[in-house]
Amino acid sequence: MAKTTADLLVERLSAWGVDTIFGFPGDGINGIFESLRTHQDSLRFIQVRHEEAAAFAACGYAKYTGRLGVCLATSGPGGVHLLNGLYDAKCDGQPVLAITGHTFHDMIGTDYQQDVDLDKLFMDVSVYSERVMGPAHVVNVVDMAIKAALTERGVAHVCIPKDIQEWSAQDERSSANIPHHSADLFAQINPLPPQQQLQRAADVINAGSKVAILAGRGCLQARDQVTQLAEAVAGPIVKPLLGKAVVPDDSPYTTGGIGLLGTAPSRSATPLSSPAAASPTWSSCPNRIRLEPSRSTSTRAASDCATQWRSVWSATAKRSWPPCFRSFSARATEPSWRPRRAVCGTGTSSWKTAARAPRRR
Repeated sequence: MAKTTADLLVERLSAWGVDTIFGFPGDGINGIFESLRTHQDSLRFIQVRHEEAAAFAACGYAKYTGRLGVCLATSGPGGVHLLNGLYDAKCDGQPVLAITGHTFHDMIGTDYQQDVDLDKLFMDVSVYSERVMGPAHVVNVVDMAIKAALTERGVAHVCIPKDIQEWSAQDERSSANIPHHSADLFAQINPLPPQQQLQRAADVINAGSKVAILAGRGCLQARDQVTQLAEAVAGPIVKPLLGKAVVPDDSPYTTGGIGLLGTAPSRSATPLSSPAAASPTWSSCPNRIRLEPSRSTSTRAASDCATQWRSVWSATAKRSWPPCFRSFSARATEPSWRPRRAVCGTGTSSWKTAARAPRRR
């Protein structure tokens, strides 16, 4: 039996390493569900109670696994329901692929049942949104969508009309669409700042009398280095939402989260915090750093980030800790104020320590 467009879709997802899809059934995606049934040995489908929950689940999956999250919904209102969860992924910079159905391809734009133009609807929330036009088109579109989601850390959307899902894969392709020209390959980029910027950051930290560490999601794979830095400078680790897993909440080095739902010690330990909003003051903080595809192979993004934060740390390092932090840190098993050690800017994967400085009183 010849493969269908839906079969090609599911098999391409598996080739990308996708093994979990969150979604809710609907007649606009019957073809995809039949393919999921025949490929259930390699791809797990988790049914939720509402499409919105599928998008949130895919976003949460991306956050806590570091992998691509995938959600599936039917045409019309089913696709509309994904938006809340997809905006969560957009705002938190998480790679999520949303797959939706559509009405019959030759009934689009004729006021047919559930004829919602999801391609346009998803334009704001997504970094890539495209409609599949046939079996020869699906592999190219899926590859582009996944690469866009992973590279730009955002939402990608693929829409497939319900009848196209069941078309035979034997349909001819155009002469321009060369077979196998699209690949399921992606190289993770981890740009590092130059040595000069690392040394400048170390100099700022060494010049401070009280140093705080704001550890975001860029530190998720560097728990040991962040803990080593906290030990060296006797400084607290303040965690924004996406950096919540950098160190456990019960770590003696952290004051907890920051932001609207953050802890009082974290807000007090960060002089950029606004008492009214309980979140960083936007006029003092750099804008959210995005790693653009054109810059992802260089260190410019990380270098710009270090430069922008230099003045922030200069102001932060010389502030005295307020009483609320002293009382919070008293729960640690070690003394609240340990001997401070200098930090060297040598190396790119760890912070190295130097001579011990006198204990503070």
